[in-house]
Amino acid sequence: MPEAGGAVLGVDYGQRRVGLATGHPLTGSAQPLRTIEHSGDPSDELDAVVREWRPARIVVGLPLAADGSESDMSREVRRFADDLRKRHPGIPVDFHDERFSSAAVDRRFAEARAAGRARRRDARNLDAHAAAVILESWLAEHPAP
Repeated sequence: MPEAGGAVLGVDYGQRRVGLATGHPLTGSAQPLRTIEHSGDPSDELDAVVREWRPARIVVGLPLAADGSESDMSREVRRFADDLRKRHPGIPVDFHDERFSSAAVDRRFAEARAAGRARRRDARNLDAHAAAVILESWLAEHPAP
């Protein structure tokens, strides 16, 4: 259960990029923060974001297979989250099924481009938007008390 007074950090982990978003249980909404480009270990940049935002909780998107089973990538994300828990022991880390987040982000981006609110160059920040979709979905399932 999220704390009513604390921000939640959403994470969309990928092998080349990590999307970050922040949200709040009282509003149930999330905003994209940034996308971290990396070639292996995004820990330093991610740790800086955690220090800056001081979230009450971190929600990591879990990329399950279409049938809900574990995949190689979901196992990698679980290792990433375990490392995150070790580096920030006072912050709970939860998972949220991200199977449908990519389609939602693609749809939102296409709608924004059609309405003139986004350009092709904005696509480089899609991972942060995916983190926002994941986080909003998690917040909807875990409303503030």
